Amino acid sequence: MSPNIFAMLVSLTLVFAALTLGALVWWAVSASQNRRVQRRLLPEAAAANDFDIGTRNPVLQGIASRGKAIENVLDSEGKSTKLMIQAGWRSATSRLVFYVLQGLTPILLLIGVGALWPLAPERLTAKPMMLPLAALAALMLGLLLPSMIRSRRARARQQRLRNEVPLFIHTLVLLFESGLSTRQAFSSLVREGRGVLRELGTEVEVLLRQLEAGADMADALTKLSDTLEVADLSTVLLLLRQVDRYGGEIKEPLLDTLQVIEDRREMDLREKVNLISGRMTVVMVLFFFPALIIFVAGPSWVSLIGALSGMGK
Repeated sequence: MSPNIFAMLVSLTLVFAALTLGALVWWAVSASQNRRVQRRLLPEAAAANDFDIGTRNPVLQGIASRGKAIENVLDSEGKSTKLMIQAGWRSATSRLVFYVLQGLTPILLLIGVGALWPLAPERLTAKPMMLPLAALAALMLGLLLPSMIRSRRARARQQRLRNEVPLFIHTLVLLFESGLSTRQAFSSLVREGRGVLRELGTEVEVLLRQLEAGADMADALTKLSDTLEVADLSTVLLLLRQVDRYGGEIKEPLLDTLQVIEDRREMDLREKVNLISGRMTVVMVLFFFPALIIFVAGPSWVSLIGALSGMGK
């Protein structure tokens, strides 16, 4: 590649990066103006949506604020807060790390593309439009990568929560049989069962803090169910909410719910086994049976071919 063409490509990349940074600044300014308007017109809503990054470092504050602005643009459905909770990122430090990554990842990937481009194969560098396209791909990946990591972590944690539900039900049954109320059972579970129910123990601890702050039990259970979005756990929380509000026996409904959950999981396991059996059948037909036929029928075919060759002579 000639120096003039390389200089032109670098210039185009710098212009594209400047336009990108300008767009990010514009998004940040727009988000800041929207927050000021909300703070002026709806003080309570603004206070609820305010962003506490948990640091006094002005550099981290600026990066995290830009990351928050990018997240506001990408999060058109308002699911960011729920995904944060589902992923287990409740603390200010966790939010700080995420928003710093959201603000830095696009810039770092753009710098990486610019630094590694001279090392790319000549068939790529010889095309003038490949560098802007690579910069655009790096920018899009940098904008979406933190959200993709957060969504994947949220799904993995939801699966871990789902796996802990049967043990959670057994523990509640034992605690209720000992004469404890719902709040006392939750307190005992947090104190003594935190090491066993790692994910659910954290959520129950947050629930207890809300109850100690004066929240209603039914409202707190409903909020927890809607936030985590784990079907099996939502069924248990619905049952606890009904018993707390209307009273009644709790042991038998919990055991019936556990039986339904186990039956559902058994059906899911059978479905997975059937799928694996079908895949193994395809593998056997494609790879095992041809080798078996060659092993069994090969000697007879060789003998037959040798006999026919001898008859021809």
